[in-house]
Amino acid sequence: MHTTTIFQAKSRPGFLRQHYQTVITLSLLAVDVFSIAVSFLIAYRLRLLIPLPEPARSVPGFSQFLPLLAVQIVAIVGAFFFGKMYHRRRTRYSTDDLTTIFSGVSVGTLISVALVSLTFKGDAAIMDFPRVMVIYAWLLTIGTVVVGRGLQARIQRALQMRGIGRTRVVVVGSGEPAATVLQRIAQNPRLGYDIVGLVPYDGQRPWYEVRLLGSLDDLSKLVSREAVDEVIIALPDASSDDLLDVISRCDRSTISIKVLPDQFQIMAGQLSIGELSGLPLLNLRDVALRGWKLSLKRAIDLVGSAVGLVLLSPFMFLVAILIKLDSPGPALYSQERMGLDGKRFHVIKFRTMRTDAEQSGPGWTRRDDPRKTRLGAFLRRTNIDELPQLINVLLGDMSLVGPRPERPMYVEEFRKRIPRYMERHREKAGMTGWAQVNGLRGDTSIEERTKYDLWYIENWSVWLDIKIILMTIWQTLSGEHENAY
Repeated sequence: MHTTTIFQAKSRPGFLRQHYQTVITLSLLAVDVFSIAVSFLIAYRLRLLIPLPEPARSVPGFSQFLPLLAVQIVAIVGAFFFGKMYHRRRTRYSTDDLTTIFSGVSVGTLISVALVSLTFKGDAAIMDFPRVMVIYAWLLTIGTVVVGRGLQARIQRALQMRGIGRTRVVVVGSGEPAATVLQRIAQNPRLGYDIVGLVPYDGQRPWYEVRLLGSLDDLSKLVSREAVDEVIIALPDASSDDLLDVISRCDRSTISIKVLPDQFQIMAGQLSIGELSGLPLLNLRDVALRGWKLSLKRAIDLVGSAVGLVLLSPFMFLVAILIKLDSPGPALYSQERMGLDGKRFHVIKFRTMRTDAEQSGPGWTRRDDPRKTRLGAFLRRTNIDELPQLINVLLGDMSLVGPRPERPMYVEEFRKRIPRYMERHREKAGMTGWAQVNGLRGDTSIEERTKYDLWYIENWSVWLDIKIILMTIWQTLSGEHENAY
């Protein structure tokens, strides 16, 4: 763990401090209403311009559709409200938001059509609205809401980087768990957190640099004195009584409290209940990917890698040329890694380092590593260097999604000191994985990566793979991988 940053909390203006969440909620509401209205108007114009399924000879004027638009706005906004889309404080935009937007717009559109059909049953003009126009409006609304909320998130992020709307947080804990929380916050400044300081548990002084706020007995006073918004409790090995004691000291009604889960909770994932001759048992460990699911995942890998290679081959050819022009040596290189069941294979990547990079022996890639080429730094930051691994996926050595493969020498080291490490090899290695999309890239904790990899293995689903792929694409395009090296 390499957390040496000194965190300093920034003050916020009083009005924004009191009404920040209200401003965010209203801005999201305004973005949604504007997006729905604009999409509806564009859908109307498209119906007039596109003669499908037949020429628009008898489409009423736009004013005739205003009741439908009003109902649609209320229905979609209501669906977003129940989907908790107006409770966003952090600016992190994920595929969960995309799913909720798709569902909210779809449900809202169906509800609006049904309500208008019932409410305006006697109005022939309104009842005769073009069905194709409704489809246009549905698709356009999904797209405009995604774009609008993305722009709103960027504005919110820019304001937070200037100290507006940031969350003042105190960490309670010590040792590795507290260091993990602090490091994650330090690596993601876009989340808008300001660390007020650390309350060391049981008086244990940390080995990383951070402001100390006194003992646990002072927690109640400092929460009020420092105007703390959130307390993160990093005590995964603490008893229930200890956790309740810490929580009871955070007596401000407006404060948010988060708890770092213990090892059992991380391993458990989604618990299910079985039975043994009538005796209920918790199913803690159950490999999700087996049977027909293996065939389905392999089919997805085959189609995805084949399509990806065909579509990206011109781009990959251009990258190869640029690598050759940038530095002497081959455009591609292969390196031995360990995958499914500990089987060794050679992973294919674009070369991002000088050909003599490991002349003095192998080593981890570091930030500002002098061994990287000029183009190599960009390729690593944008994940473009991983694209040739589509060949590994097509050949069956890897999957599109799974635990990232490590070199055999590192596997031998990690298996000796990290519990359950080799269980990562129950599945094929992946081009991307659950740990990577959650920020565990580069020189980050191997222990944390292992926890995320095991959770993925025990909770696999087709949708989870799709979600990870979409998150990888989104993070690459939005620059959220800028800390990678």
